[in-house]
Amino acid sequence: MSLTKKIGTAFKDSYIELTQKVTWPTRSELTGSAIVVMIASLIIAIFVFFVDVAFENVLEFVYGVLRGGI
Repeated sequence: MSLTKKIGTAFKDSYIELTQKVTWPTRSELTGSAIVVMIASLIIAIFVFFVDVAFENVLEFVYGVLRGGI
Protein backbone atom coordinates (compact mmCIF):
# COMPACT_ATOMS: atom_id res chain seq x y z
CA MET A 1 0.00 0.00 0.00
CA SER A 2 1.40 3.37 -1.00
CA LEU A 3 1.93 6.25 1.38
CA THR A 4 -0.88 8.34 -0.13
CA LYS A 5 -3.36 5.48 0.28
CA LYS A 6 -2.27 5.03 3.92
CA ILE A 7 -2.76 8.74 4.58
CA GLY A 8 -6.14 8.70 2.83
CA THR A 9 -7.23 5.66 4.85
CA ALA A 10 -6.11 7.32 8.07
CA PHE A 11 -8.17 10.45 7.29
CA LYS A 12 -11.20 8.35 6.31
CA ASP A 13 -10.97 6.27 9.50
CA SER A 14 -10.58 9.42 11.61
CA TYR A 15 -13.66 10.98 10.01
CA ILE A 16 -15.75 7.84 10.55
CA GLU A 17 -14.67 7.65 14.19
CA LEU A 18 -15.43 11.32 14.88
CA THR A 19 -18.84 11.25 13.19
CA GLN A 20 -20.14 7.79 14.10
CA LYS A 21 -18.30 6.39 17.12
CA VAL A 22 -17.58 9.36 19.39
CA THR A 23 -20.23 10.27 21.95
CA TRP A 24 -20.32 14.05 22.13
CA PRO A 25 -21.57 15.73 25.34
CA THR A 26 -24.87 17.56 25.32
CA ARG A 27 -25.00 21.30 25.81
CA SER A 28 -26.21 20.90 29.41
CA GLU A 29 -23.40 18.42 30.20
CA LEU A 30 -20.87 20.81 28.70
CA THR A 31 -22.28 23.75 30.68
CA GLY A 32 -22.21 21.73 33.90
CA SER A 33 -18.62 20.68 33.32
CA ALA A 34 -17.58 24.26 32.56
CA ILE A 35 -19.18 25.48 35.80
CA VAL A 36 -17.39 22.77 37.79
CA VAL A 37 -14.05 23.76 36.21
CA MET A 38 -14.62 27.47 36.95
CA ILE A 39 -15.54 26.80 40.59
CA ALA A 40 -12.57 24.46 41.07
CA SER A 41 -10.25 27.05 39.49
CA LEU A 42 -11.59 29.75 41.81
CA ILE A 43 -11.12 27.56 44.89
CA ILE A 44 -7.55 26.69 43.87
CA ALA A 45 -6.77 30.35 43.14
CA ILE A 46 -8.04 31.39 46.58
CA PHE A 47 -6.02 28.62 48.23
CA VAL A 48 -2.85 29.66 46.38
CA PHE A 49 -3.46 33.30 47.36
CA PHE A 50 -3.67 32.43 51.07
CA VAL A 51 -0.60 30.17 50.90
CA ASP A 52 1.30 32.98 49.16
CA VAL A 53 0.29 35.50 51.85
CA ALA A 54 1.25 33.03 54.59
CA PHE A 55 4.69 32.39 53.08
CA GLU A 56 5.22 36.12 52.61
CA ASN A 57 4.50 36.75 56.30
CA VAL A 58 6.69 33.84 57.45
CA LEU A 59 9.60 34.99 55.30
CA GLU A 60 9.26 38.60 56.47
CA PHE A 61 9.40 37.34 60.07
CA VAL A 62 12.44 35.13 59.36
CA TYR A 63 14.28 37.96 57.56
CA GLY A 64 13.42 40.33 60.41
CA VAL A 65 14.87 37.88 62.97
CA LEU A 66 17.98 37.36 60.87
CA ARG A 67 18.52 41.14 60.64
CA GLY A 68 18.39 41.36 64.41
CA GLY A 69 14.97 42.90 64.89
CA ILE A 70 11.49 41.54 65.36
